[in-house]
Amino acid sequence: MTTFISGNYSGSSPKPGEITLANRGVLFLDEIPEFDRKVLEVLRQPIENKEIVISRANSQVRFPANFQLVAAMNPCPCGYYGDKSGRCQCRPEQIKRYQEKLSGPLLDRIDLHITVPALPASDLQSAQRGESSAAVRERVIQAYQRQQARQGKANNELSPSELDQFAPLGDAESRILAMAQSRLSLSARGYHRVLRVARTIADLAGSNNIQTPHLTEALSYRSQLMNA
Repeated sequence: MTTFISGNYSGSSPKPGEITLANRGVLFLDEIPEFDRKVLEVLRQPIENKEIVISRANSQVRFPANFQLVAAMNPCPCGYYGDKSGRCQCRPEQIKRYQEKLSGPLLDRIDLHITVPALPASDLQSAQRGESSAAVRERVIQAYQRQQARQGKANNELSPSELDQFAPLGDAESRILAMAQSRLSLSARGYHRVLRVARTIADLAGSNNIQTPHLTEALSYRSQLMNA
């Protein structure tokens, strides 16, 4: 599990580990609560700074670590908490202990939290086709090009001061975000992450401005995360 940081902790020549190998790509952690908590906490620095620093007695080595973190977890140890079948036999303290394996500071760095319930058989057997991957890809490309034309970088790279310039809110949206900040106890980091997500949702919708639906959608992901 420690290969997140370096392929070799010991010795004077650290080697790149998983987070550097995932640079400019995706780092997927399945069953994330099963990882050692100390290892997970080490992810906080590279998620924020896009690099990992390995310190030795007389030197420091920096490795790139600009990855997109995607993680999956069950809602409880048995995996059935909240299922309508009532199959979950976990005690409340077990569920709480399991979910608390992810610390608040780590969760604060995760922009989107999506609950995926079990699909009924009728949906699995349905022949209805959804939007094609090619159509989604084209919409994402257009949104990215819009960001590059507007600010010369992707939304996730915008600093707080740049958010004031490129992701301004109207009066109604400002009031909504202010109320949400109080109710969800958003940190400054969480506040700015909500704005980046809302700006991206607006870009995907082809909107020049962040509107109420874009902001409330971004907040819905954050509220699920904070209440998980």
